[in-house]
Amino acid sequence: RHFHPFNWRVEPALRRKGATMTQQKMPAVFLGHGSPMNTLQQNEFTAAWRKFGASIPKPRAVLCVSAHWFTHGTHVTATPMPETIHDFGGFPQALFDFQYPAPGDPALAQQVANLLKPLNVGLDQKWGLDHGTWSVLAHVFPKADIPVIQLSIDRTKPAQFHYDLGKQLAPLRDEGVLIIGSGNVVHNLGIMNWREQNVAFDWATRFNNVVKEHIANSNHDPLIDFERFGNDAALAINSKEHYLPVLYVLGAQSAQERTNILTDGIFGGSISMLSVLIG
Repeated sequence: RHFHPFNWRVEPALRRKGATMTQQKMPAVFLGHGSPMNTLQQNEFTAAWRKFGASIPKPRAVLCVSAHWFTHGTHVTATPMPETIHDFGGFPQALFDFQYPAPGDPALAQQVANLLKPLNVGLDQKWGLDHGTWSVLAHVFPKADIPVIQLSIDRTKPAQFHYDLGKQLAPLRDEGVLIIGSGNVVHNLGIMNWREQNVAFDWATRFNNVVKEHIANSNHDPLIDFERFGNDAALAINSKEHYLPVLYVLGAQSAQERTNILTDGIFGGSISMLSVLIG
């Protein structure tokens, strides 16, 4: 089997129910979101996401960097009630009917824009919450009672730019904001094995393991310069929008912070379900 259950060893580090928002720095987390159908399913990945959400203090708000808001320029959602965007096709009607009615947080959106100066950040009034965000939050915070904003990924910028934005956003963690990156460190739909889902291509396993090793050692430079990993990286990151969210989360990591694996495994040969907790 290529799927691994929740890493229960992280539970003591997560058991912070007694902490208050002002006393406890919020973690940052990268979630390998996989198929939108995870929204409706109960499996080892969604169980781990639920365990994570139930084990941390309730955030003041969530800032999510989703693979599915890939733009020219950097934008942040600034509407008080973001809509649930069904940005896909070919799935059951139940998925299109799903709503995640979390409020927005225009004041936090403005704070993000201020933090990222002199970068010009657009305060977006049209985008809502896409499935990269709500498919995981449906399990992490199923009550949808925590304000959520999204930050877009500027497709025109190099990997270092995205990592550096994560560093600039890190102070939000001290103010009760949970930073989430949602994507997949290995994401190649074009060669996915749709019939045998519990398989892993050799190159996908190798690249997934390389990413885990460097994250465990807080060795971020090779992950920023991912092209150095040659053909494995070219196959794993053929659509870089799914990889870049992990760089925001790594950028938000402070010195000496621990990392833990929440979920792991390769789905359909070429989709990594790796999820990583920082803090």
